[in-house]
Amino acid sequence: MSGQHLADGTVDTGNGGNRSPVDTKSPTSIEKQHSYEQIDHAHFLANDIGTLYLNDRFSDVVLVVNGERFHAHRVVLASRSDYFRALLYGGLKESHQSEVEITEASINSFKKLLEYIYSGRMNLSILKDEVILEIFSLSNLFGFTNLELSLCKYLRSNINVYNACSMFGAARLYQQEDLVIEALNFIDSHALDVLQSESFLSLSPEALQEVLNRDSLYAYELDIFRAVCRWIKANQDDEDPEAKIKVLSTVRYPLMSLDELLSVVRESQLVSSDNILDAIQLRNTLPSHKLKFRGQLKPNLNIAHPSQGAQVMQGEMRSALLESDSNGHDHERGCTRHLINESDSGIMIKLGHPSIINYIKMHLWDKDLRSYSYYIEVSMDQHDWVRVIDHSNYYCRSTQRLWIHPRVVQYIRIVGTNNTVNKSFHTVSMEIMYNSEEMDLVNIEKGLVVPKFNVATMDKNAIVIDGVSRCRNSLLDGNCKDYDWDCGYTCHQLGSGCILVQLGQPYMLSSMRMLLWDCDDRYYSYYVEVSVNMWDWELIIDKSKELVRSWQLLQFNPRPIVFIRITGTYNSANEVFHCVHLEAPAQVPIDSNTVEVEQEISNLQVANRLNINESEEPESVVSTSAAETSTTVVGSQTA
Repeated sequence: MSGQHLADGTVDTGNGGNRSPVDTKSPTSIEKQHSYEQIDHAHFLANDIGTLYLNDRFSDVVLVVNGERFHAHRVVLASRSDYFRALLYGGLKESHQSEVEITEASINSFKKLLEYIYSGRMNLSILKDEVILEIFSLSNLFGFTNLELSLCKYLRSNINVYNACSMFGAARLYQQEDLVIEALNFIDSHALDVLQSESFLSLSPEALQEVLNRDSLYAYELDIFRAVCRWIKANQDDEDPEAKIKVLSTVRYPLMSLDELLSVVRESQLVSSDNILDAIQLRNTLPSHKLKFRGQLKPNLNIAHPSQGAQVMQGEMRSALLESDSNGHDHERGCTRHLINESDSGIMIKLGHPSIINYIKMHLWDKDLRSYSYYIEVSMDQHDWVRVIDHSNYYCRSTQRLWIHPRVVQYIRIVGTNNTVNKSFHTVSMEIMYNSEEMDLVNIEKGLVVPKFNVATMDKNAIVIDGVSRCRNSLLDGNCKDYDWDCGYTCHQLGSGCILVQLGQPYMLSSMRMLLWDCDDRYYSYYVEVSVNMWDWELIIDKSKELVRSWQLLQFNPRPIVFIRITGTYNSANEVFHCVHLEAPAQVPIDSNTVEVEQEISNLQVANRLNINESEEPESVVSTSAAETSTTVVGSQTA
């Protein structure tokens, strides 16, 4: 009967008995069959082995910890730990003993570790911090790597004032770098409370010196000295006299007041009179920037914000700077400014606390093509100022990404020295921080950023201010593949004009890379000049007597660069010079043998092709002033 369900569970399809049970199985029945084929009783295995914990049945070894006996099983211990495998089966005397003494652990911590060995489980929520730290050290000793990593993660998420120093000491001893960093960051952020904690007294002399030598341990020096006195008193029974001297030397006595030195420090009788007099002399004679201050360290957090206690102390329209929208500004709102003259001391910001910084991001008013020059100074007391950024002779525009060597500051002063349009200096927004996320992307040389990334991009505020293209900044958009006869390049007429690029700020550069239009087999000649102010130009690359094509890898001696001027002198196809892409610095390995470089023709062929007498000197390059520079023409030019 068609469609009749048969006894074996198949269906009669009316094919005269030609039925295939395989053909009629549903996906669900196939999944069930596969589930029957896989047997997973791992939980039974774990439970069965777990029943052997502290069970003398089948036990063949007794572990003795501080007089307490734990029945165990050699094969279980050896299968879980290389340490126990070597101890119990490695031919040592313990291999033949029925009782083995464990001297490195307390009863409580070893009992928890033994339970983990048999069950693979450990409930940390019911354990005290000191027990967890001891198990952490035992897991390192006995080679339980997975347990050690899990404990490290737990400890990192459970650091507090009472255990921070203990965690740091343990992490330092067992070289758990992540936990070391986490513990030190916590100690820095809660310095006073940690200095007064009991765990502070448990630090070894070496660990204590590492903590106190950090500039980021932000606390009053008197509190640090008192904490050191507590540590010396608590450890005087087993204290090495040399360690005492080294620990006391970590205190920065010149940061204390005269009254603190003469009363508290002298009365402690721990510091010699000569050292106290030396500290007084340094405090009275050294400029403040040479004193080794301590400051808050808050990585990657903008501390130039009212929420962090920062305030603008000098400048017109002060309220705009620290909370403004860098996109919503004009002449009358959204920016802080000052007059550019000798009597105006600029814009000054006071941070909420002395802080360690290495990065300043400042957005200059950029609704037109104007450029600014400026310098930035920092201070701890408003009297002794140190100039950390000096762009007073450079043209800068839009967002400034400024890097300095890390230092402790509380006051930042920005002084404008030039505006190419008028006599006001306008700052739209300001960020100040210790930037650890991007610090590997730059170096600092002669006060300027040496970037490892391409700064000739719109994202880094570079612009094309002379040259012809359908899209104003196609040269800087990063696209070096989508170009043809009609678009994707920037050009200029040979014998007239140039391609001129302005970077957002001065960078110390030693290389560039260009892609010349190469959709056919044409060749070009050109030269490249650079400037920092649009007045003084320097020739860095001269290819005017060579024929080159496609990718150009350009190397030169390091120098500050703001403006890049590319001037074509020859095109074998027509009277236009075409450039598709510009990088500064070059984003290819300079020493690579696989790098695409310019394809040159021999000097003899060049001389014949260009009809240039080799004895002739290239024409001198005339400096071009800002007033003579033409603006970009948006249009199309046939290749």
